[in-house]
Amino acid sequence: MSTILGLDIGTEFIKAILAKPGKRGNLEILGVGKAKQAEGSMFAGAIADIPAVVAACEEALVQVEEEAGVRAETTVVGIAGELIKGSTSTVRYTRENPNRPISEAEMNEIIKKVQLKAGAVAKKAVAVETGNKNVEVRLINSAIISLTIDGYKISNPIGFKGSDVMIQFYTAFAPMIHVAAIEKVCAELNLDLLTVAVEPFAVCRACLGDELDSNFSGIVLDIGGGTTDLAVVDDGGVEGTKMFSIGGRSFTHQIETALGVDFEAAEEYKLKFDSGELDDTLKAKVEAALSRNLSVWLAGVEVALEDFTDGGLPRQVLLCGGGASLSLLQETLAISDWYTSLPFSRRPVIHLIDVAELPNLTYDENMGLDHSFATAIGLLRVGLDTLAGAPEENKLKARLAKLLQN
Repeated sequence: MSTILGLDIGTEFIKAILAKPGKRGNLEILGVGKAKQAEGSMFAGAIADIPAVVAACEEALVQVEEEAGVRAETTVVGIAGELIKGSTSTVRYTRENPNRPISEAEMNEIIKKVQLKAGAVAKKAVAVETGNKNVEVRLINSAIISLTIDGYKISNPIGFKGSDVMIQFYTAFAPMIHVAAIEKVCAELNLDLLTVAVEPFAVCRACLGDELDSNFSGIVLDIGGGTTDLAVVDDGGVEGTKMFSIGGRSFTHQIETALGVDFEAAEEYKLKFDSGELDDTLKAKVEAALSRNLSVWLAGVEVALEDFTDGGLPRQVLLCGGGASLSLLQETLAISDWYTSLPFSRRPVIHLIDVAELPNLTYDENMGLDHSFATAIGLLRVGLDTLAGAPEENKLKARLAKLLQN
């Protein structure tokens, strides 16, 4: 494999990054592409108009391939939206023969059982939300968070003896119709689709890089045009993901309604709000409209985080996606009391993801990579995981990587 493409199909923009895998999990960014989506191309984070999305992707691909000087080959595409069900399951069981070493076959059987059970739960949840009891779902991502044997946390169970085993798994499922739309887009573009990845999970992989034993903990908020995707990471493991349908466009629509202007003018006002180009009267009106939408968005964040309150929440909150550029949103998260009903030990620390601080990444600073490209970078990392497992064969997440591939 000479190149890998991360394709982030967002509500507002298509973002494409072409990279060359290097040694020890490094990624060399060769080119970057970005194209605006047509209105109505996406709905709640999912593809609604395949030909329109294909056209926008083609525009982004031309840019990225011209800059890189090579064609895109293997591709990883992100998926988001409220019907993506990502959750953590805890499995506890007592082994019949504690003196027999744990084998890969035994672990494989456990993983399959967990995935089947989680898939049934996800299918039921999607069926309730869509009103379609025959809906089909597909496993998108699966990862081991932690494992203990007889109360001791270990990194690699293979070969260990013991009686009581507890494993935490993260699994994510998506409706087949959404996955099929992505497959159709890739087929139209003549791209070899390697895998589809849940977008907030991908951002977490970007933050973790190639360090399998990372102790990184934080909350990732990927604020796109149509949705906000959230992930909670604890000690290097993804606890779970949530999505809700409030993103950057909802802020624009609020300005549109409050000021009685069309969508394009409202979007321009939103962008100029931070640049200082609005007069005081207009800025006050825009700020009032944004603040009304912010209160609704914050409520969505609080509801999403309520499912992760058992062991407390990490204080570090990382923002990415185009919607995170709004300074009022950053300031509200940083100084308001939105967090007080949630189990934070202290006020959360808020900051944008800095691409320069992401591990195992090489790129030209003139490419213009910023926090809005974090998802596409994470998709590249998921692609490496899928292709090669992990580099260190003596660690749990590496040894079991192939078992966890969907």
